[in-house]
Amino acid sequence: MQSYDVIIIGAGPAGLTSALYSARSKLSTLYLETLGAGGQVAATDEIENYPGFSRGISGFDLSLQMEEQALRFGAKPLLTKVLGLELADPYRIVKTTKGDFIGKIIIIASGAAPKPLNCPGELTYRTRGVSYCATCDGPFYEASNIVVVGGGNSAVEEACYLTRFANKVSLVHRRDALRATKIIQDRALTNPKLEFIWNTVIHEIRGDEMVQNVILRNLLTKQLTEMPVNGIFIYVGNEPNTSFVKSLIELTEEGYIQTDEFMRTNIPGIYAVGDVRQKLLRQVVTAVSDGAIAAYHGEKYIEEHF
Repeated sequence: MQSYDVIIIGAGPAGLTSALYSARSKLSTLYLETLGAGGQVAATDEIENYPGFSRGISGFDLSLQMEEQALRFGAKPLLTKVLGLELADPYRIVKTTKGDFIGKIIIIASGAAPKPLNCPGELTYRTRGVSYCATCDGPFYEASNIVVVGGGNSAVEEACYLTRFANKVSLVHRRDALRATKIIQDRALTNPKLEFIWNTVIHEIRGDEMVQNVILRNLLTKQLTEMPVNGIFIYVGNEPNTSFVKSLIELTEEGYIQTDEFMRTNIPGIYAVGDVRQKLLRQVVTAVSDGAIAAYHGEKYIEEHF
């Protein structure tokens, strides 16, 4: 069983930052990923709000640069699927499809994925008009017509946010009332640039190079209606990648990992960073902050316990 000071599960911005800080501190560092570096960010066409890139940068290029930096200081990558964690005090064991690895600390950076609508065209037009993050992509839709799907707090808040850029935002919800809290509903219902389409779902997303229209299906009448749009933002929930720690780590009702300000979980020596943990804002800039904090505190933990 190979042993490391730090084992990081996930290689998105949070995981790669943890790898960089840990390796730079001369700690033997292994980071595990199923597909490759970057996570969801790698599929983002352009990032304009990450500091230091005045003209923006593609998520793929940013991910490459982050990984190159971590590798330069000696972090080791491994493509594998994590199956679970075990405690073998004072060590922690990561069980994977390529064997078990033992670490002094574990940093979970496995991320979260937006729940898809699973309608025709969604996958085809992802990053080409289909988005799951208004904060990331909203400014690209200046003077456009946008559809937002969902009825919870995230959907309604982001619909309001998108009215700053769009000519019109249409919120499509499968029920006849919103699930968002009252104060958020009041703000939305009085927004003149926001319209509501009730009892309706997205039947299909169509376009050419980019999204051009959506086909709406009324759940009461079954009628199909075509609506021209420039973009569609989907907020029907997120799924944190925590199935491998459900029996060990304290999770919220939604499945996110609970941490303190130092990124510590309820198990000493196990940290959680980035989108997988319960937090206010899920952005690249907050992910890298989480990663740096966990690696720094983890180094102190190792000094104290080993």
